Amino acid sequence: MMALTHRSRFSIVTLVLTLAASFVGCGKEPGSRPVISPQPMVLTPTQPAPLRVAFAYVGPVGDGGWTFAHDNGRKALEKEFGDKVVTSFVENMPESADVEQEFRKMVAQKNQLIFGTTFGYMQPMLKVAIDNPSVRFEHATGNTQTSNLRTYASRTYESAYMAGVIAGQMTKRNMLGVVASIPIPEVFRNINSFALGAKSSNPTIKIRVVWTNGWFNPPKEALAAAQLIDAGADVLFQNTDSPAVLKTAETRGIRAFGWDSDMTTYAPKAHLASCVINWGPYYIWTVRQALDGKWFGNANAWWGVKEGAIDLVSVANDVPADTVARVQHVKKGLIDGSFEIWKGPLTDNTGKVVLAAGMVADDPFLNNMRFWVQGIEGSLPALK
Repeated sequence: MMALTHRSRFSIVTLVLTLAASFVGCGKEPGSRPVISPQPMVLTPTQPAPLRVAFAYVGPVGDGGWTFAHDNGRKALEKEFGDKVVTSFVENMPESADVEQEFRKMVAQKNQLIFGTTFGYMQPMLKVAIDNPSVRFEHATGNTQTSNLRTYASRTYESAYMAGVIAGQMTKRNMLGVVASIPIPEVFRNINSFALGAKSSNPTIKIRVVWTNGWFNPPKEALAAAQLIDAGADVLFQNTDSPAVLKTAETRGIRAFGWDSDMTTYAPKAHLASCVINWGPYYIWTVRQALDGKWFGNANAWWGVKEGAIDLVSVANDVPADTVARVQHVKKGLIDGSFEIWKGPLTDNTGKVVLAAGMVADDPFLNNMRFWVQGIEGSLPALK
């Protein structure tokens, strides 16, 4: 081994001491290890993913009636919740098995709450709901619920009754006409309520009904309206979705009512008032439940004047003041519970008692209606 010289040994010692001194100077205290001050971790808050909400419409959004009212409710959602929701819709979906594929497409698009907005969607929606238990479904005017499917409706019969109060006063021939859509309990209930309102202000009136067998078919609606006018009706009511009835009334010089939305602008000379549905309050209520994790199935919601879902608006200036006051009295009574539309004794148009004296109809009675009240001519068509 090579011997180290004195200079060599001195150089090595000097190097070691120098390195040691450099390590000592790295800490806050002499001889400590290097200290690295911890930096706080900055967490960027994550925005919850928006709730995806889809609507299936039976008609076009511009129908001026039923679908138009639902789409206004969808827009109310967007205004209320902003970027907390993302909404979409498909219009003109037929009440057939074909809509099932549309519901399945909505599920595939990651929608978490799906609305079917007409009675005929019930069975297709039920099938899709059973296959997709983690998705929430809501069916307008339906009668079948599951743990992830509930139903909702508006008490349209309340505005129909108020319209009837006006119609009974405004007719000059004591003959009213109704353009009806599809023979189901909902439509029977609306027409019967219109008749009860009309007879409350004019016990002598008669009412004729013509069916279109569809919700939205302007040519058929116009033809049915003309048929009723030719038969002597001078005030028309409708349970269909377009303004065609009101427009026909104006061209023929008689009066009529709007339905589902304010239809004044379509035929201002004929317009007596409009029975409107405001879906906004319900859609906001149920979407808030979904956002808060409080949504539940196996339930039915049925909202009316009391909840702000139903109203009679834009009453014509020539409607007598005392008639307007009667309508306001009914409206107030529906809100505070002091007025009942369906209270016995009531008989159907064959003379059979359908509601005994002193009895008030409950929801099952109203939901299963299969008769015409006094004043409506003809027999009840078979249920669809």
